[in-house]
Formats: sequence, structure tokens, C-alpha cells
Amino acid sequence: MKSAVVPQPQPQSRARIVMRSLTKRFTDIARQEVLTALDGIDLEIGGTEFLTILGPSGCGKTTLLNIVAGFEHASSGEVLLDGEPIHGPGPDRGVVFQEYALFPWLSVEQNVEFGLRERGVPRAERRERVRQQINSVGLRGFERRYPQELSGGMRQRVALARVLVNDPKILLMDEPFAALDAQTRTIMQQELLNVWSAERRTAIFITHNIEEAILLGDRVVVLTARPGRIKEMVDVSLPRPRDVTSTDFNKTRRRVGTLLEDEVQAAFSAVQGEINAGG
Repeated sequence: MKSAVVPQPQPQSRARIVMRSLTKRFTDIARQEVLTALDGIDLEIGGTEFLTILGPSGCGKTTLLNIVAGFEHASSGEVLLDGEPIHGPGPDRGVVFQEYALFPWLSVEQNVEFGLRERGVPRAERRERVRQQINSVGLRGFERRYPQELSGGMRQRVALARVLVNDPKILLMDEPFAALDAQTRTIMQQELLNVWSAERRTAIFITHNIEEAILLGDRVVVLTARPGRIKEMVDVSLPRPRDVTSTDFNKTRRRVGTLLEDEVQAAFSAVQGEINAGG
């Protein structure tokens, strides 16, 4: 498949998303203690930036994404979107989950159309926008198929189209390709870059895969083991499309891998300590 030719990042005139001292705590009722998932996150994300976030399991990556989406609220600190606090979900943010979350009784076309129909968009406009979006993710000819008739990669394309058709300012993606095989994952990464480059929306992408984070991101944020703090932000200045076999790509991969390695070990040790304490 032909790689996406993506415009190179331009200087950001204004941050679209601003996080200041963002902290999130949960109460563990069974253990009768308060757990800190995120601690003092300070981060600015530009209007056309593709940001990827890496960290060990349990470091608060999904929690951070859910706060930006408006599904959860911070315990302290703030998150601003275009200068305004986030109080809940909104059509300006589109979320793509690891699970496809498609309606099995609706066709591809009907799944993509669902949000527009709920918002009362006129039928003629709905049909045209759905047609364009289905074409943009490579699903032309599959409009009348149902989710159970599609491969995993095609289902995730439907999920992406369903979000994009609502024209959100921001794409929020929580490991959307984790369940795909390696070949399909590579195809979907390029499809995503094609779609992103056409509109240059703000994108936040959660992943456990170092190569994927570097391939997609303008910056890679590495979080520490719980409580999640920003350990380092790595600028990825490699030209697009990126060659994963190049010397510069592998140099960046080694740097990010070294940053992540200690945190993964710390997270593993913490889990072992909890198991031993419980036993």
C-alpha cells in the first residue's frame, strides 16, 4: 500500500488543549485507600499536532484520554480546550476505542450515519457526508454489509469513519489497533495518517507499541509507572512518510525504549509487591 505523504509539522500558534497540574485520584473501596492515577500533568497540545502517549500498564494513559473526552473529571488541576474548561463530552471530540463498539444490527452505512441522524442533520447532507467518509477510509462497496461480515481491520475503519463523519476538532484514540494482526495494523496506521493529513486535526493516540508511537507522532509523551507523571517528551522530527528501518528511526526507538524500560519494570515490581502483600 502506498504510504501517506503527510505535510510536515508547522509551528503551533496556539495550544488547543492545555493541561495544568492535572491530577486524578480514585478510591479503592476494597482496600480502603486512595490511589493516585495521574499526578501533576502539565502538557500543551497544538491545534494540528499528532501526539502519542506511551507508558506501562496502569500508568493512567486511558484515564488521561477519558478526562480530555469529558468522560471523567480531574480531582485537581484543569484541562482547557480552546481556552475553556472541559465539563463533559462534546461533538468537538471524537473517540475511537480499542473495541469497535459498532451496532451489529446496523449496516456500515447506518453505523457511520448514526451520530448525524441523532443530531438531526438533514437526510441529503447525511447521505453525502457518509458517502465521502466511507470512501475516505477505503470501504466503498461495503456500505450494506453488517459488522459481523467484516474483518477486524474493516470494523475499525467503520469505527473511525463514524467518528470522522461528525467532523470533530480532536481525535482521541485509545489503542485502536491493538487487537489487529501486524499486517492489518500497518495498513490501518497508514490509513489513519492519510485521514489525519487531509484535515490536520488535533490527535491524541494511546499505545503500548513504541514503533507505532514514533511512526505516528509529532511528539511522544512517556509516562511513569503509577502515579502517572510525564517522564519525558520526545520530539519526533523525522520526515513523513517515515521509514521504520532507517538509522534515525531506530535511534529514536532506542531512546524511547530506554525511557520506557525502567517504568515497565517499576510497574511490574509494584504489582508483585501488591500480590505478595495480599498473600
